[in-house]
Amino acid sequence: MCMSKFGTLLDRVAVGDAPDISDIVALLDASGEEADALFARADEIRRACFGDGILLRAIVEFSSRCSRDCAYCGLRKAHRQIKRYRMSTAEILASTLEAAACGIKTVVLQSGEDDTLDPSWLADVVRAIKSGSDMAVTLSVGEKPQEAYALWRRAGADRYLLKIETTNPALYRQLHPDMDIDRRMECLRVLRDLGYQVGSGSIVGLPGQTLEDLAQDILFFKRYDFDMIGIGPFIAHPGTPLGSEGDGEIDAVLRVLATTRIAVKNAHMPATTAVGSLEEDHRLAALKAGANVLMPNFTPQPYRQAYEIYPHKRCLTEVSGACVPCMETMASAIGRCVNYGRGDSLKIKV
Repeated sequence: MCMSKFGTLLDRVAVGDAPDISDIVALLDASGEEADALFARADEIRRACFGDGILLRAIVEFSSRCSRDCAYCGLRKAHRQIKRYRMSTAEILASTLEAAACGIKTVVLQSGEDDTLDPSWLADVVRAIKSGSDMAVTLSVGEKPQEAYALWRRAGADRYLLKIETTNPALYRQLHPDMDIDRRMECLRVLRDLGYQVGSGSIVGLPGQTLEDLAQDILFFKRYDFDMIGIGPFIAHPGTPLGSEGDGEIDAVLRVLATTRIAVKNAHMPATTAVGSLEEDHRLAALKAGANVLMPNFTPQPYRQAYEIYPHKRCLTEVSGACVPCMETMASAIGRCVNYGRGDSLKIKV
């Protein structure tokens, strides 16, 4: 495709309310000069929406317990070799306050999808964080009853991250043998109705995944107008049924990230830890392809190494807070800066 035609294609996806799937697929298949133009347009849109500040979200992986058997995840309940833990309230608060002391205004409390998690306990944790700091609280603990989501919202939780991983129903069933994609969709609707800033996301490079699947994911993100979207590569974990598969390719991840930025415009999108955990750290490339968020890990030792959703995870041995100066250096390396604001959604709430 000549560059003028590719530019027209970029324009159609950027301005269209309902882009054609064939246009999305063409962007996802870009290479060479076309890929460079794709990344440049995504970066231009990111700058128009957010400026050059890179937001920081502090991750606290407070529990490795999980009741699901997702085929790609090292936390799956059938994986008996990993250490299971759940941090205490005091430990979670200490980690959160440490992030606040570094100037970070958002904490992400993340765990496996644990059916034994007490909603009242987590509500108390959220209240304690909100009473002791001005931090925004994002929860990422999976599918729960509406009553639990409502309880946490009343306690002060601001945001909720629930990745779809793939919108292909058949592929979803293969990856999640004990889950249902319609239930996932319903949870996302409930979260939006309760007033959360809602995030979702996908895994790129899943065995059996096609460009059409990825294009449908992007159209799903645009249709639901998510506040946050996380896109990362598939990384094979040896303790899972997909352990012998090849990892996702970074070029494909960057094309999905950039195309999503062009299509959705002003959703917050991280350069994910998984992007930094392939054969080398590709987070700078993601930041130059449309991402505007970095996620320093504030999970304390010894828990951090036990939260192994995929192998070779970056920054497993560092002390909490060590990532923040590193991220300032990363931002400076590409002519950008760290934004220490809360980074609330830019979406208009009706």
